[in-house]
Amino acid sequence: MLKSIIRFSLNNKWALFLMSIIIVAMSIIATMNMKMETIPSIKTPVITVTTVYPGSTPEDVEDEISIPIEERVNNLSGVENVTSRSMENASAVTIQYDFSTDMSKAEDEVNDALESIEFPEGVDVPKGEQMSFGSFPIISYSIGSSEVSIKDMTKIAEDELIKDLKGIDGIQDVTLQGQLMEEVQLSFDQDKLKSEGLSENQVLQYIEGATTNAPLGLYTFGDELKNIVVDGQFSSIEALEGLKIPNQQQAEQMGEEMKALQQKIESGEASPEEMKQAQQATESNAMPSTKLSDVAKIDKVSERESIAKTNGKDALSVQITKSDDANTVTVANEVKDVMKSFDKAHQDIEVNKVMDQAEPIETSIKTMVEKALVGIIFAVIVILVFLRDVRSTLIASVSIPLSLLVALLILKNMDITLNIMTLGALTVAIGRVVDDSIVVIENIYRRMTLKDEPLTGKELVIDATKEMYIPIMSSTMVTIAVFLPLGLVGGEVGELFRPFAYAVVFALLASLLIAVTIAPMLAHMFFKRGVKHSTSHEQVGFIAKHYRSILKYSLNHKWLVSILSVLLLVGSLMLVPFVGTSFIDTGSEKVVAITYKPAPGETDEAILEHADVAEAYFLNDEDVKNVMYTKGENPMSPGDSSSVAFFVKYEDDTEEFESKGEKALEQLSKENSDGEFALQDFATGGTANSYAVTVKGSSTESIRDTVNEVKDILDNEEQLSNVSSSLSETYEEYQIEVNHDKASDLGLSAGQIAMALNQRSMNNEVTEINQQKDEPLKVVLHKEKDTEWTEEKLESYTIQSPMGESVKLSDISTLKQGETSDTIIREDGEISATVEGKINSDDVSAVSQSVNQALDELDTPSGVDVSVGGTTEDINESFSQLGLAMLAAIGIVYLILVLTFKGALAPFAVLFSLPFTIIGSILGLLMTGETISVPVMIGILMLIGIVVTNAIVLIDRVINMEKEGLTTRDALLEAATIRVRPILMTALATIGALLPLLLPGEGSMLISKALAVTVIGGLTSSTILTLIVVPVVYEVLMRIKKKFIKA
Repeated sequence: MLKSIIRFSLNNKWALFLMSIIIVAMSIIATMNMKMETIPSIKTPVITVTTVYPGSTPEDVEDEISIPIEERVNNLSGVENVTSRSMENASAVTIQYDFSTDMSKAEDEVNDALESIEFPEGVDVPKGEQMSFGSFPIISYSIGSSEVSIKDMTKIAEDELIKDLKGIDGIQDVTLQGQLMEEVQLSFDQDKLKSEGLSENQVLQYIEGATTNAPLGLYTFGDELKNIVVDGQFSSIEALEGLKIPNQQQAEQMGEEMKALQQKIESGEASPEEMKQAQQATESNAMPSTKLSDVAKIDKVSERESIAKTNGKDALSVQITKSDDANTVTVANEVKDVMKSFDKAHQDIEVNKVMDQAEPIETSIKTMVEKALVGIIFAVIVILVFLRDVRSTLIASVSIPLSLLVALLILKNMDITLNIMTLGALTVAIGRVVDDSIVVIENIYRRMTLKDEPLTGKELVIDATKEMYIPIMSSTMVTIAVFLPLGLVGGEVGELFRPFAYAVVFALLASLLIAVTIAPMLAHMFFKRGVKHSTSHEQVGFIAKHYRSILKYSLNHKWLVSILSVLLLVGSLMLVPFVGTSFIDTGSEKVVAITYKPAPGETDEAILEHADVAEAYFLNDEDVKNVMYTKGENPMSPGDSSSVAFFVKYEDDTEEFESKGEKALEQLSKENSDGEFALQDFATGGTANSYAVTVKGSSTESIRDTVNEVKDILDNEEQLSNVSSSLSETYEEYQIEVNHDKASDLGLSAGQIAMALNQRSMNNEVTEINQQKDEPLKVVLHKEKDTEWTEEKLESYTIQSPMGESVKLSDISTLKQGETSDTIIREDGEISATVEGKINSDDVSAVSQSVNQALDELDTPSGVDVSVGGTTEDINESFSQLGLAMLAAIGIVYLILVLTFKGALAPFAVLFSLPFTIIGSILGLLMTGETISVPVMIGILMLIGIVVTNAIVLIDRVINMEKEGLTTRDALLEAATIRVRPILMTALATIGALLPLLLPGEGSMLISKALAVTVIGGLTSSTILTLIVVPVVYEVLMRIKKKFIKA
C-alpha cells in the first residue's frame, strides 16, 4: 500500500504538483475568510434569568421572585450551581451547568420551569438566556459637540447613525446612551380631582379604554371582505387635553337635583326659571363630564434616561454588540466605515472611539504571523546548516507552508476561528512538521551518497522513504496521541486549548502525508543526476565522530551516567518550589475600566458629583487620551441603573501602564467615602489573577463578622490589591404596619396606602400619541419625587379615602424602624458573600499559600462555611486536569510504541527520555523569571511528543541493525552515529521556530514566552540526555532480556 502511494507520487509528478497548487489556493482563500478572534469562542454553560419587580424591596424580591425560581430550577438536569442577586426592583438568577450540557435544551427546560411559577401581580414571566462573551460590546464610540445640542444630536443619531449601524450584517444590538428622550408627562392635581369627585384610577381606566386600538377582523360588505379597526388613538397633545372624562358623581348629583325639581313641578311650586332648566336638561340628556386638562397638567418634556460624558462634556455613547457567529474584526471594520462617513457628514460633531476589541485582535494575529514567518526562516537556516545542500533544504522546507495551510483549511471547515491559540499552535508546530520530511530526505540523500548503494533512481527513493515510514509514522502518531487527552479536559481550559490541539494534529497529519508523497517526488526530480558519493561506507561528520566517542565512554560507564542523570533530575525537581505557579498571563491593553457602585440611598445628584470628581482625576493625567463615563445600566452592572461605568483610554506609549488602574482606584477610594469604586479586568474574557474567598451562611448577619475578618486578612496581604466584598450594605427602613380595622372603616386597604405612597411608579405608561410624521410619543404618569422626607412628615401624610375624606397615615398605621439590605446574594440556597482581591505577584501559589495559612487560623461560627476560589481554584482544577491528560498521553504513547516495536522493553527505553525534559524546562523558567502556568503545562505536553520522536528515530535504527546481525553495543554505536544528525537537526529546527516567541509582542498573551521557554529548555536537555541515557538504558534492558531468555 505505502509502496504504491510513493510510486504513484513519482509517476504522477505534475498531477501531484497541480493538486498541491489547488490545495494551497483553497487554503489561502479559506484563511482569508476565517473569523478572527483574540481567543477561541468559549461557550459558557450559564443561563441567566432577570426579573423586574417594580416598587419592591430586596427582601420582597428574594421571597417572591428569587427563591421560587431557585427552587424550581435547582433540580433540573445538569445544573451544578444556582446563584441569585435580589436587588431593589429586580432579581438576577444565574444557573451554572456542567460543560457537557446541551445548552439549547437546558434553556428550553428553564423557560418551561419559569412558566409554571406564579409570580406577583405586575411581574411579567421572565425568560432564561444563555450567557455569552458576545453579549459585551465589541466597539464603543462617544459622540459630542460644543455646537450641536444633545436634543439635536439625539435626533441625528437616531435618524441616521443607528439606522446605518443596524443594517450591518452580524450586529445583534446597537445601544445608545445619554440620548434625550421626548415624552408627554401627565401630572394630576389632587385638589382638582377631589373637587370634581374623581380619582386617579377612574381617569386612567377611562383613558385606557378611550384610546384602545383594536382590530375587529374581516366583515362582509356585499361581495367583498373588509377589515374593521377601532382606532381611539390621539394624534396631538391638544386632543388628549380635550378628552372628556365621564363624571359619575356629578351625574348622580344631577339626578338627585332633577328628581327634586320634578317633584316641585308636579306640585306646582316650580318657578319659570326652574321649569326652563328642567326642559333644557331633558333635551340635552348629556352625561356630565370633566375635561382632562381641568384635573391634570399635560406637558411635552425631553429627559435623559441615562447620562454619558466624554472628556468633561455631555455626549452620547454608542455601543455595538455582535451576534455569536459574527466575525469581530469584520463587524468592527464595517462599523468604523459607517462612523467615518457619519463623522465626515457632520463636521460640527466630534466622534471618538472609546473601546475597540478588534484592534488588539488584529495586532495579536499580525504579531503571531510575523513570529511564525521568522520561525520558518530560523528552521530553514538550521536545516541548511546541517544538510549543507540547497536542494535538500528546499525539499524539507516545502512541508512547512503546505502542512500549515492544509491545517488552516481543515480548521476553517470546522468553523474554528483564527485566534492566538490556533496561530500559536501552528507556530509551535513549525519545527515539528518539518521533522518527517527532514528524516525522509536525509535518508534519501545519505543513501545516494553511498558508493556501494545497490539501488538507484525511483527504486532508491521508494526504498529509502519506505525505510523511514515506520519511525516517522509512529513518531507522528505519538505526537498526535499526546494531544488526544486534551479532548477529555473539561471546563474553560478544555474549551480554550482544544483548538490548539486540533491545529497541531492536522498540521502533523498533513506533514506525514507530505513526507511520503511530495518529499520523495521532489527528491526524485531534484536528484535525477545523483549526488556526490562518499569515500567511506558511512560518511561520518565532525559531530557524529565526537558523539560516537562520548557514547562509547557512556556505555562503558553506565553507573556514572545513571548517577549524574538522576542527580540532575532530582536537583531540578527541588527547584520547582522556587519557580512558583500562575494561571494564564493575561497581558494588558491601554484601557482602564472602573465602576462606581453608589452607597445605599445615595441620590442621583450625589452619584453624578462623585462621577465628575473621578472624571476630573483622569483628565488631569497627561497620559490619558479619552475619558468616557455612563450612568445607567451597562454590561458591567446589568440590571443596575444607578451605577457608573468609566472607560479610560491611555496613550499607546504610556509608561508603567499596569499600575495606572491601581493608583486611580486608591486615590478615588480615598476621596469618596460613600460608594465603592472597583477596577474591572476583561483580559482573556475575564480571566485575571485573583484570589477569592466565598463565605456562606443562613443569613447576612450570621456571615457579616466572618466576611469582615476575611477582608482584613486580604487587606493585610501586601501582594493583594483592589480588595472588595460583595456583602451588601444596609440602610434604615420604615415598616408601615397597617391597622386593618381602622383602615377598613374608612374604606382603605394596605394596597391603596402603598399606591398612594409609591414614588417608583412615577413613569407608568398611560397611552401613546400617534404623531403623523414623527415616532409615537409615550404618555406617562408622572409624580414628583419628594426628597425631603422625615419621620414626622411620613406619619402626617394624608391619603384620600373613597368617601372623599383626608386620612392621616398615623391614624390607620404604626411606623416601625428597622434595617434592610441593598442586595441579597444567595448561592445553593444559602446567603453568600465573596471577598476578592487582585494578585499583583507573578507567583500566584505563594500569595495563595500565605493567605490560606491566615484563613486556616480563622475561627468561624457554626453554620458558616468559608471556601477559596478565584485563580487558585482555576489553577488547581486546570493543573489536575492537565496532569491527568499527561498521564493518559504517556499511556497512549507507550501503547503505540509497543505496537510499533512489537515488544515492551524497547518502548520502555524510549520513555526514559521524558523525565529529562523537566531539567531544561525548570532551569529555563527560573532564568527567565516565568512561572508554572497553563501554557507551561501545554508546553510539557508538547514535549512528550517531540522528545519521544527523537528516541524513536534512534531506537528504530538500532533494532534494524540488530536484525542485520550486529550486537547491541555495535548497533547502538552505528545507529547513533547515523541518526545524530537528523535528531539534532529536528530539535534545533523546533527550537529555531520557537525563538521568536521569546520576543515580546501583543500576541504573547496566551501562547506566551513561558510556553516557548518550556519547550526550548526541555528539548535542549532531553535531546542531549536522550543521545546518552536512552542508549545506556536500552543496552541494560537488552542484557536483562537475554539473561531471562537464557534462564
